[in-house]
Amino acid sequence: MAEEDGCSSMTEPQLEAGETAADGMMSIADSISCDSGQNKTDKVDLESNVELEEDVRDFNWRQEDVVRQELFQNEDDDDDDDGDSGTAYFNPDMAGTRLQRAERIGDASLPDTFQTNELLYYERFKAYQDYMLGDCKTSEVKAFTADYLEKVLEPCDWQAQWCTDVFDVLVEVVDVNYKALKAQVKLVVPLQCETRGCELTEEAMNTLLEATLHKVPLQELRVVFDESGDFDQTALALEHLRFFYKHIWRQWDDEDEDDDFDYFVRCVEPRLRLFYDILEDRVPAGLVAEYYSLLARCSQKFQEFSSLRNGISSDSESELDNVSMVEGLRMYEQMEALKRKLRIIENPLLRYVLGYKVNSGQQSCRAKGPRASGGRMVHVVSVSTTVSQLQSLMADKLGPKFSGEEFEVQFHSEPLLAVSACYEGDVVIVLPGHYNVTSSISIPDSISVEGFGLPDEVVIEKKNKGDSFVESTGADVKISNVKFIQHDAIEGILCVRQGKLEMENCVLQCETTGVIVRTSAHLTMNMCDLYGSKGAGVEIYPGSVCSMVGNGIHHCKEGILIKDFADEMDTMPKITMVNNVIHNNEGYGVILVKPSDAAAAQGEAAQEDTPSDEQLDKEEGKEEMKGEGTLQVDVPVIVVDDCSVKEPVSYSSCYVVPPEFTEGNDAIKKELVATSAKKQRRQKSRLKELGVTQADDNLLSQEMFVSIQDNQFRRNGMGSFGTFLY
Repeated sequence: MAEEDGCSSMTEPQLEAGETAADGMMSIADSISCDSGQNKTDKVDLESNVELEEDVRDFNWRQEDVVRQELFQNEDDDDDDDGDSGTAYFNPDMAGTRLQRAERIGDASLPDTFQTNELLYYERFKAYQDYMLGDCKTSEVKAFTADYLEKVLEPCDWQAQWCTDVFDVLVEVVDVNYKALKAQVKLVVPLQCETRGCELTEEAMNTLLEATLHKVPLQELRVVFDESGDFDQTALALEHLRFFYKHIWRQWDDEDEDDDFDYFVRCVEPRLRLFYDILEDRVPAGLVAEYYSLLARCSQKFQEFSSLRNGISSDSESELDNVSMVEGLRMYEQMEALKRKLRIIENPLLRYVLGYKVNSGQQSCRAKGPRASGGRMVHVVSVSTTVSQLQSLMADKLGPKFSGEEFEVQFHSEPLLAVSACYEGDVVIVLPGHYNVTSSISIPDSISVEGFGLPDEVVIEKKNKGDSFVESTGADVKISNVKFIQHDAIEGILCVRQGKLEMENCVLQCETTGVIVRTSAHLTMNMCDLYGSKGAGVEIYPGSVCSMVGNGIHHCKEGILIKDFADEMDTMPKITMVNNVIHNNEGYGVILVKPSDAAAAQGEAAQEDTPSDEQLDKEEGKEEMKGEGTLQVDVPVIVVDDCSVKEPVSYSSCYVVPPEFTEGNDAIKKELVATSAKKQRRQKSRLKELGVTQADDNLLSQEMFVSIQDNQFRRNGMGSFGTFLY
């Protein structure tokens, strides 16, 4: 009898508000199994079956309610107490709103709205991934969005501001068309509105609504603030919708050929991450400007392409339509090239290794040139100094080197002020001290910056954020005996954009990125110590010249990063690396970033079909079979010229270095030469396609000065040398 009571008590599932659907099903399954066991010996109790059916119906009703509540609830109940405002997934049982009020500035006749535009990255990420888009394909985005809005939005009887560029007006929503992403509204009487540059009456507004059939886009609605919390989910859903179509969705996404892939992973996540990286000043200003410029150009090109495509008749064979089709193909290729550049910037990894193929476009200070009087200035930097320091300065520096009549002396309290006052040929002497600067140091003229003492005694530290710390664009700049400490520089502790920079006996303490050598720039770096970069210690771009002798590069993510691009017109950099010690880096000591064969072919095929390397090999073999002898291919030459290095330091004369520490030298030389040779063969093929049978030697000159020897690679996480294919 006890068993009987126990079984009958289990036939009624006790579903709490927080009980999951699985728990409820288990409870009913247990009750059914218990009933079946009892009925083995007794007759079927019809009354119990009726009770069971009622329990099942009750469970189904409760299950729908639980699922609806769980949709807007945090997965972890502990998260509800963290005090975050603006999240869409909170406990609906809590009384009152958890969103902030957005107080209106201006016309007080309009009510306040919800503050929803300051959501955090993870809040938007969670909304799009878990609730709005999930794992949908590109073609399913609109359907998934409509389904999400149907579950979340209040269907009617809520007030909102209809916000446009011309006016903001208070309306009431009477119905929602989820698939069209529009709401049917009526004007709230008396009229409450705020206009910009025009005047609107109640009659004029009603006329406008009649013209639109009283339907307005959901993205233009902002929910009126309500303390009850009943419209929090509606306000957040509209914010997610508005943000998605403003910052994530692109006009051309609908026509994406990769429709089989997860749209969130492929497009939403990288674009959302880029938006917040820009918002939090993690992307250089020049790259941000380049991205938005590419986005505008791609949008314009897409509109032109769509207009041209819609004007072509599918069954027409007229000459005009044929011309339009050719023009359309050309526009399509241009648009694909722009989209590829956008994807590079949107991808965090490719943005780091490829995002600055060209100069960022940042406006550097313009060079002043020599003084009109022809004189030169020695700028002495010191906050305060002693008589003995001045005597040493006169005896050791000013007297022997700058005693001529053309030199004058100026005193400054900050290095930035001294550099800003320089003309071509001036000298800046920084006395021992710790100098804090708040903005970037730009060096547009050929000047010399010298620390009067050891590097640890002459320290220049940058405190706040900026694209770069030191930026050199002068024709011949020299920096020596200075320690630079970097904080929050996005682009690097030192960037050589153009011209030549010679560094000697300097210490570079990085926090984000290290030294960057742009295309056509020239860096000579001798006896320096660089460490702490979260990226590469030194980034070398195509077409640059980089000479590094006797340096230490350590405790960075990568030691030295050499960049190559798919464009065959980008020449490999000319590199000298002698007696450097590259150690204790997280990744490789030296890494070469280059396109895979498929990426290179894609980049070149954006304009014309370009033969692959295998095809080039076959063509070269055919030419050899024609009896012309060995094919003359201008393979890049490795030039090891120690004479170009001023008094190279020979560590090998002091002690014997184990071979495993130096084996990376040959691997680096071999890879650089092979990459340059492949690029030159593509150049030759392209010229041949253009009908250039005999090219100018200077046009195809790809001699690469590579002097890589006696470098030591110690305790680098992934080895001495590696390649990254994109």
